[in-house]
Order: sequence, then structure tokens, then C-alpha cells
Amino acid sequence: MIDRTTMKTSSLAIAIALTLAACGQPDSSKAQDGVFADNRVVPGDATSMKASFAPVVREAAPAVVNISARGVQQVRDPFWGIPGQRQTGSIGSGVIVRPDGVVVTNNHVVENMQQIRVTLNDRREFPARVVLADERSDIAVLQLEGVNERLPILNIDDREEQQVGDLVLAIGNPFGVGQTVTNGIISALNRTETGISDSSSFIQTDAAINPGNSGGALVDMDGDLIGINTAIFSRSGSSSGVGFAVPATMVRRVVDSAVGGATAVVRPWLGVKGETVTADIARSLGLERPQGLVVTEVWPNGPGARAGIRQGDVITAIDGAEINDQGGLNFRVGTREPNETVQISVLRDGRVQSVDARVQRLPGDADPDKALLIRQGVLTGAQVLALNPALADSLGGDPFTSGVIVGSVNPRGYAARFLARGDLILAVNGRAVTNPQQLENIPRGAQITLQRRGQQATLLVR
Repeated sequence: MIDRTTMKTSSLAIAIALTLAACGQPDSSKAQDGVFADNRVVPGDATSMKASFAPVVREAAPAVVNISARGVQQVRDPFWGIPGQRQTGSIGSGVIVRPDGVVVTNNHVVENMQQIRVTLNDRREFPARVVLADERSDIAVLQLEGVNERLPILNIDDREEQQVGDLVLAIGNPFGVGQTVTNGIISALNRTETGISDSSSFIQTDAAINPGNSGGALVDMDGDLIGINTAIFSRSGSSSGVGFAVPATMVRRVVDSAVGGATAVVRPWLGVKGETVTADIARSLGLERPQGLVVTEVWPNGPGARAGIRQGDVITAIDGAEINDQGGLNFRVGTREPNETVQISVLRDGRVQSVDARVQRLPGDADPDKALLIRQGVLTGAQVLALNPALADSLGGDPFTSGVIVGSVNPRGYAARFLARGDLILAVNGRAVTNPQQLENIPRGAQITLQRRGQQATLLVR
């Protein structure tokens, strides 16, 4: 979804769209098991089947809000080339998580918006400002202005005791009609590689989520917030019963960062890169089933290396939560604070071992302002930087990658025709690029090799 006024749809070759309440491109999806409580019961009689969700709704609904936002977008007339402005708008939902008016919503609901207005369940309205916006998790934290009383809140339940099949409610403002409640179950847990985000592991639900539900609450039967509704898979742009919510674990991480005065969420790393254990890899390693992440690279003197993790190890769990892919590992580590210790289960030589690792900030300087602005040649308008792990990660790249990355692109520059933020420039005319100065004054007709979202291509730039 590119138009932020409503939930949008991106078409896929298989005719399925990912609507980020709404943006992103879905790829394959994987689920991982978690560690949960076991105290559920199936309704045993007709009386139980007639039970109502009303008590949960009465508890939760007052803390769910409607959000309308307006902004100004700089545009250029496609015929005359005259610069101008266009009014943009967005509607969505949010959740009050602190009685002084701290609200959680999706980043794409308020991104690039200058005027934000929040309407409470009792129809009171408050202006709001963005305290912290985390693009990678698609979570933004707002502060309501003019609050002089304690507001109703939803408790953030980050204990991760949910199970597939648990009943949940989705509360939000679909299509701008006003607060609406839908019910369903948890369809899957720890969904990664959805294309929504590289740093989240989503709760999947079949509770109806539609345009305007973005930023709304996914609530359990205790009336607690277990997720923020973010995206759907859909052919039509409306609910098809496959919705995704950012788990409360990540929501709390972003809220705590905002309340603590941070301007950005600092995600630590383990310094380990791996490959999902497939059936073939499992057979080669003598495993009973495909499980875990086989380590392919370990950053020298990084947290993983100091903990004794080696290339060829299979990481099966972090703090008891099963790991089956790089996205799952990134999520588990990313919800921790720098210098926290995590317990890692490692399969080595047929035996499971437990090691402790102190996760840390990524090394290097992530400041994009130190980029080199290309002023001549086909890359005019691009700001490029020599990569380090912190910078690559902040731009959505692979921290293990070296080379030159695109920090930003002036939309009026020549480079905007074929470059995008986060692109990795690998070579020019077959010659490897190792520093930004190599990219100055490149003439038309050059062959530029790029890597974007893991895909590599060589372009003839005219």
C-alpha cells in the first residue's frame, strides 16, 4: 500500500496482496513454536456456548482510539514540472497505554503527517504529537496534549502465553465508521518473513481487520493488549481472514524507549548470521526434523563469538523461544536492551548446549548525515556511505555486508530513476566498489551492479 490515506494493496504475481493497514510486499511465511501456559478448556455445554465477549469489550474498548492525521506532500507537476504541494491524510486506530495520554499506533498511520487528532471512545478529541516513530516495527508512540485527568488504558501483556486457537478480539476504526469489535482466534504465532518488517515476528489472526484498523488493539480474553494490528493478506484490500499484529513484546520495547526519552529504538545484536535448517540440511546434520538456524557467519569479537558460538552450530532457541530463521533470531534479540544477557540453546556435535551471551549495540557509526552527496554523473542526488554493521542495520541492510550503501536519494536527482534508499552498490563496469568516492562523476552508459532486498541486478544506465 503506497497511498497512506487508507489501507492499501500491493499486487503480487500470485494475485495476493499485503495490505499494511497497510504496506509491504509478502514473501513466504514461517511460523515458530513458542513457550506458553496450558490452562485452556473447550466449551462443554450450551450455556458456555452462549457466553458473551461483552465483559471484555467493556474493559478494553475505552482505551482504543480513532486517529486522523493530515500532512502536506511536496509534488511536481508531471507535465510542466512545476513544484507544488498536495494535502494528504490518513485514518487509523490507536491504544492508550498510559493514563497520562501515551498512545500506541502504527507508524504508517502518522508518518509524514503534521496534524494528528485523536478521538476517544467517549468522543472527546485531543491533538497529539509523535514522541517516537519506529519504522522497522511499524510502531509509533504519541502523546496526547491537554490531558488533565487519568485516561483509561490497556495493559500490555508481553508474557507470550498465547497459544494457537486462543480467542482474541480486534478493536479499531475500520473504514472510518467508528469503533468496531471483531472476534477470531490466533491462527499462528511467530510469523516471520512476511515482507512486512525485517525485525518483527507477528501474531496471525482471523479476526476481521480492515482499512482503518491499523494501529488498533488485538486483545485476549483477559482484556489485555497482546498486539497492535498492522497488516493483512488480501486480494481485495479487505479482510480475508489473514491478519497480522505486532506482538506486545515489541510494542513494550518501543513504548519503554519513548517514555525513557529515547529518540530511536536501539536494537542490539548477537553478531551471528545463519540459514534456516531445511529438510536436506537436517538430514546432513543427522537431525530428527528440520529445526533451528545453522550458523554460517560469526562477527569477530561480537557477542556471539565471545559466548563461544561457532560456525556450523545450530541455534534452536533463545530464552526458551524456538528459533527457526534469521527473522526469528533478530526479533528475539531486538526486543532486549543492549547489554542484557540471553540464554541460547545450541546444537553442536549432536548435543544440545546452553550458552549465555550479552547482546550489544551494533558496532560502527549509524549517522546518515556523514554520507557523501554525489553532485555529478548518473548518481547525482544520491547520498552514499561506506558500510558498517550499525549503518547497514539502520538502513534495513545486512549488518554483515561490506561496501557502499545508498542512504537517501533526492527525488529530483538523476539517480532517483533507478536507486532507492538501502540499495547496495556492488560494482561499476565490473569493478568492485569499496568506498563512496568511486561513485563520483560516473558517465551515462555505465553498468552498475546493485543489490536490493537480497536480489542482485546489473543495470545499464543511460
